[in-house]
Amino acid sequence: MSRTGNYKSVTHVIFDMDGLLLDTERLYTVSFQEICDRKIQEKIFPSAELMPGVERLIRHLHSYNIPIAVATSSAGQTFEMKTSQHKDFFSLFSHIVLGDDGDVKNGKPQPDSFLVCASRFNPAAQPEKCLVFEDAPNGVLAGRAAGMQVVMIPDDNLDRGLTQEASMVLRTMEEFKPELFGLPAYS
Repeated sequence: MSRTGNYKSVTHVIFDMDGLLLDTERLYTVSFQEICDRKIQEKIFPSAELMPGVERLIRHLHSYNIPIAVATSSAGQTFEMKTSQHKDFFSLFSHIVLGDDGDVKNGKPQPDSFLVCASRFNPAAQPEKCLVFEDAPNGVLAGRAAGMQVVMIPDDNLDRGLTQEASMVLRTMEEFKPELFGLPAYS
């Protein structure tokens, strides 16, 4: 499934959240089936689980002091609901750029969220030195527009024609080999 190619070494890693770090897509389906009752989201979003391979990769990168951050389209209140059971995990990221961040003028597929995220690393990261993880076609387009390489981990039901822009396509985070991008290999 993964595309072969010459991958450039990176120094920073940026992650989307919904459907990539957290299994929230399934919960959206559940809440829409509950007649789009907004109040139901407060009950079910805290039950979001981490996706396979996510905790291992984040803790691995963190242990090697690789700067990591999150760029999500979720707004503050929704983010708090979704991450309430994973406070320790999300504390590993150097920063988190939310969908309602004042500096993010345009949502994905525009590159704003990833460029703002890169600029907030200390010191700021060059976009070409950032690797993005995404599950959605608009997120892949945003990462590419920002000048970044993008690893896509799409939903199994996604039309494969919508994965063309990604630098690499994987079934799960468990398949990722950090050393392909110049990052420390798993021991």
